[in-house]
Amino acid sequence: MIFIDACFGKDTTYTPVWMMRQAGRYLPEYMEVRKQTGNFLNLCHNPELAAEVTLQPVDIVGVDAAILFSDILVVPNEMGMKLDFVAGEGPVFEKPIVTKEDVDALLGGEEAADKLTYVYETIKLVRGKLSNDKALIGFTGAPWTLATYMIEGQGTKTYNICKKMMYSNPELLHKILAKVTEVVKYYLEKQIQAGANVVQIFDSWAAAIEPAKYDEFSWKYMVEISDHIKSKYPHIPIIMFPKGISAFLDKVYGNFDVFGVDWSTPMGLAKEKLGNRYVLQGNMEPCRLYSQEATLECVKHLANVMKDGRHIFNLGHGILPDVPVENAKYFVQMCQKLSKR
Repeated sequence: MIFIDACFGKDTTYTPVWMMRQAGRYLPEYMEVRKQTGNFLNLCHNPELAAEVTLQPVDIVGVDAAILFSDILVVPNEMGMKLDFVAGEGPVFEKPIVTKEDVDALLGGEEAADKLTYVYETIKLVRGKLSNDKALIGFTGAPWTLATYMIEGQGTKTYNICKKMMYSNPELLHKILAKVTEVVKYYLEKQIQAGANVVQIFDSWAAAIEPAKYDEFSWKYMVEISDHIKSKYPHIPIIMFPKGISAFLDKVYGNFDVFGVDWSTPMGLAKEKLGNRYVLQGNMEPCRLYSQEATLECVKHLANVMKDGRHIFNLGHGILPDVPVENAKYFVQMCQKLSKR
């Protein structure tokens, strides 16, 4: 495949570009499909429609890979936590985790992963329609990011309930993280078995943890997952995306292939610290897509910084829903133009 050849050292003249997860939500075509489902979770549960919106950015915008349409919270949902998407609030779990008994009551391992059949069916449908020179990227939330929702019950700006557990009852937090980790291992395996060519682990809330605690409560679990996948599927590229950890890039380790660089991290710094070990992905500020001039400025900068390195053009976090479609197309076209050597 084009992007694998480009990123992993084979003879090629092309560097790929794709968009972050949620890439379809700025498209009118996505909104039309979304109207058919009643709510977001229903769309995730409908393989035919989820496959359709997975393919939209490839067909309409011209990116070089399809990113599975789903949500990270389907994992704790199928572990047994009732999930709703509430207008104006976002995802909400009816009964957050408070005690050891709450954790014990959750499904674990392959039993929980087996319940995510709609995700695997979506992957099969997409892979069947996607051309052979386009990759399909599967994904999961990192155990820490998933645990924050499971403990807080919804999104948070302070993470105070999670952090209270981290410092006052770390054994319970580790129990949650270990259980989620086992589910995610099987979940990614089954995505690969269904046809995913690459898998990505998002730690969207990595920056909520102080540097001294990050490895203990997040990174080591991500590495455990990547080690497990590599032991069984050594040919499958793994992307790690911990958002907001530029202060401790020198502590990154593990057996994976691509490091996602968020928009707050200078690409030159990431290249200096990690470029000799990993392919780098990112790191344009998503709001630059509101201006074609700002987009081109950043694409030129990234092309220059990474001209002698291995790089995947991408945003430095999720795309916003009001970005003009023509600007997203422009970003892809400029990346493809400037990445040709």
